[in-house]
Amino acid sequence: MIFCTPEEWSAREQKFVALWTDEANAYALYQPGDLLVLPLAENAYPALKHPGANWFQRLAHDTTGATATGAADTRPAIEQFRAPDGTAAWPDFPAPEGEGTHAVAVGPVHAAIIEPGHFRFTLCGEEVLKLQARFGYAHKGTLALMRGKSPRLAARFAARISGDATVAHSLAYAHAAEAALGLNPPGRAVHLRAVMAEIERLANHASDIGAIAGDVGFAFLDARLSWHRESFCAAAYAAFGHRLMMDMVIPGGVASDIRGKGAAAILSSLDALETELPSLTRVFEDYASLQDRLIGTGIIPVELAAAYAAGGYVGRASGQNHDARLMPGYAPYEQFSLGVPVETDGDVAARIRIRLAEINESIRITRALLASLPDDGIAVAPPAGSGTGIGVAESFRGAVWTWLRLDNGTIADLFIADPSTLHWPLLEHAATTSIFADFPVINKSVNGSYSGVDL
Repeated sequence: MIFCTPEEWSAREQKFVALWTDEANAYALYQPGDLLVLPLAENAYPALKHPGANWFQRLAHDTTGATATGAADTRPAIEQFRAPDGTAAWPDFPAPEGEGTHAVAVGPVHAAIIEPGHFRFTLCGEEVLKLQARFGYAHKGTLALMRGKSPRLAARFAARISGDATVAHSLAYAHAAEAALGLNPPGRAVHLRAVMAEIERLANHASDIGAIAGDVGFAFLDARLSWHRESFCAAAYAAFGHRLMMDMVIPGGVASDIRGKGAAAILSSLDALETELPSLTRVFEDYASLQDRLIGTGIIPVELAAAYAAGGYVGRASGQNHDARLMPGYAPYEQFSLGVPVETDGDVAARIRIRLAEINESIRITRALLASLPDDGIAVAPPAGSGTGIGVAESFRGAVWTWLRLDNGTIADLFIADPSTLHWPLLEHAATTSIFADFPVINKSVNGSYSGVDL
C-alpha cells in the first residue's frame, strides 16, 4: 500500500482497476497491483479522472457515504439505496432530445434466465444514438456478509460473486488471503487450480461463441458449441464433483483432489473440441451472411479500451495485451509459455477470433498441467493471523481482483472487482456503432456480468 497526498492521488496515470472506501480511507488500485491509499477529509476525497472510476465512486457513496469531490456523475449505483431523508434517490433517465428521436426501454426483467439490468436506448429510426445502462437491482451485500468471517468460511461468498466465473473469483480471493497470511499452497493444489480455471475458460468461450452465432440465426453452431460446454461441465463434475467447480478453490489450496477418472474425462473433452473446432471455425469464416452480421458490428476503439483498461477478450480485441496470468503473474503459468492473442478491429468478429485463439491455448495448457501434476498435498490450513493482501486471477472475462484485510483470523474489510465493471461502459459505446437490432449480438460478445457489478 502506498499512502499518498491528494495531489499524488489525482495524478496517477497507470491503468485504473478499482476504487473503494472505508470509514477512514479511499483506496485506488492500479495495474499491476499498486494500491494507493488516501485518508478521507470530512468523509470526502478527490474524484479520479479515470473514466472507469465512475461506477466505483458511486458505489462507494452508496455503501459508505464517502463523497468523490468533483465527480461529474453522482447518481446512486444501488437500486435499493435511499437518501438519508427517506426519499427515493433512483433518478429517471432524461427524455431524448431532437426531432424524430424516441426512447426504447429493455429490462430490467428479461426473457429467459438472465440477471436484472436496464438498458435505455435513444433511437432515431434504427440508429442507436445513445445507450444508458443501469445496474444495482441485484445488490446482495456480499462484501458485508464476508466481513467478520474466517477466510475459509467467507470463501463460499467469493465463489458466488459471479457464478460463471466462480473459479476465477475464488482464486483471486484465495490469492489475497494467502498473501495476507504469507501462506504458500502445495504445488499440486496450484496446478489443480489452474486446471479448473482453464476448464472454466473453455466452457464459457465455447458457449458464448455459440450463443453469438445463435443470435444471428446459425443454430447449428450454437448447438454444437453448447454440446462442448456440456462436455466440459460433465468433465468438471467427474473430476471435482461440481459442474461449475464451485467451492473447490479455497484459501490454502483446493477442497478435494482430482477424482480417479477425472483426468481422462477432461482429456476426452479437450480432444472432442480440438477435433471439431477447425470445422466450426470455417463456418464463421466462409458464410458471408454470418460475417456480415459480425464484421464492423459493435466496435470498441483501441483508444477507448485503453482508457478503461479493458481486459480479457474485450480488451484484447481492441489492442490491449494485459493478462493477469503473466502480469503481475501467478503460479503455475510461468512454466507454460502462455501466449496472449491481440487484435485491433474491436468488433464482434474480433472478439470471437480472440476467444477462438484462447480456446486453442487453454487446450494446450490444460493438457500440460495434467501431465505435470506434482505429488504433494492439496491444502494447508490458514493460520489465525493478521495482514493485508491483494489477489488477482484471470477469469474468462479478464482480471478479477480481491483486496483483503485480516485481523486475528477474521476478515476486517475487503473489496472485490470484476472486469465487467470496466466493460459495461464500453458496451454503451459499442451499441452506438450499429443498429438497434444488433444489440443482442453486441451484448453477448461483451457478456458483462450483472452479478459481478452488484456486490
